[in-house]
Amino acid sequence: MAAKISISKIAQAYCFHLRARRFSSKPYYSSSSSSKSQRQDSNFGSDADEAVVPTAGISKPLFEILKDLNKKIPESLLKSRTESSGFSIRYVPWHVLNRILNLHAPEWSGEVRSITYSADGNSVSVVYRVTLYGTDAEIFREATGSASASDTSYGSPVQKAEAMAFRRACARLGLGLHLYHEELE
Repeated sequence: MAAKISISKIAQAYCFHLRARRFSSKPYYSSSSSSKSQRQDSNFGSDADEAVVPTAGISKPLFEILKDLNKKIPESLLKSRTESSGFSIRYVPWHVLNRILNLHAPEWSGEVRSITYSADGNSVSVVYRVTLYGTDAEIFREATGSASASDTSYGSPVQKAEAMAFRRACARLGLGLHLYHEELE
């Protein structure tokens, strides 16, 4: 039971921090705090409203987030596949993009905006939105992805269309955009 209480206190403190982060510019531990209160707060032994919550590195201005996301993704994280037409495509798996977003923009969010099947039922399209939250602003980008309804290899058609839409929305924010430029060369 003690583990549940401490996890609950951590969650409360984190949620409090998210609500108050735009109103406080205090670093992780202020120099005016005593070492005793630091030890108590680091163990979340006090109420969440009184706890000193780490703020450095959790969020940053939007331009810094976008600058980090526009960096080239290392080759070791890229995958490639050959289309039925014989054309080879290099891409970043969705779970790698997810981890990169968690690293550089920990307060990002994503959502499926719509799932639409074609009139003949042969394809499905998904619209996905990625939103980045900085300390000064927020921005979102949407993109679509589509897949053949008959293609069930490596997951369902909706999963494929969602992953494609997610990758494209990330590219609109600069993450993995360099791969689209390579196709043009």
